[in-house]
Amino acid sequence: MKPVLHVIVCSTRPHRVGSPVGQWAHRVALAHGGFDVQLVELADVGLPLFDEPEHPKSGNYQHAHTRRWSQQVDGADAFVFVMPEYNYGPPPSWLNAMTYLVREWHYKPAAFVSYGGVGGGMRAVQVAKQLLTTFKVVPLLEAVAIPWVARRIVDGAFEATPEEGVACEAMLKELLRWAEVLPALRSSGSASRQEAAPALVR
Repeated sequence: MKPVLHVIVCSTRPHRVGSPVGQWAHRVALAHGGFDVQLVELADVGLPLFDEPEHPKSGNYQHAHTRRWSQQVDGADAFVFVMPEYNYGPPPSWLNAMTYLVREWHYKPAAFVSYGGVGGGMRAVQVAKQLLTTFKVVPLLEAVAIPWVARRIVDGAFEATPEEGVACEAMLKELLRWAEVLPALRSSGSASRQEAAPALVR
């Protein structure tokens, strides 16, 4: 049975360029063949600004949108975050989606396809990696960074360079290695995972 990979488009803005970039990453992941791949648009998930009354570590979710999101993330073994850079950091829509859950993220690998201007979104990725470690997510070194992304969207589709295709393949290869070994930690650490959680104060 193949590990389940979620390619998550993190921007929720109308007319976002993240969607064609995410569709490209999804196609490359399907061609890779090592994963059961699902494309997830955070805009379609439709999470409001974090509104659960209890700490996510309790798992006592009060809202249907949280329960749906919990089930979706819990079913994944690995993630590729398709991430823009906002003010040298990740978009608030991504941080909000992360904050809703705790246990569901634990001991899973994550990689990035980032995009932006001259920096290709790399500053957002550096900030995001620090945050991911508080969720016990393993952020990978291998990544794809896409500079001047707006120039690369032609007729609604992202046109990747050969080098970006090679980088995406290397990223997926490493992601699969981690996705195959980390389930052992999830199964053996269930008790501790219920206790440890990022700090969240009302």
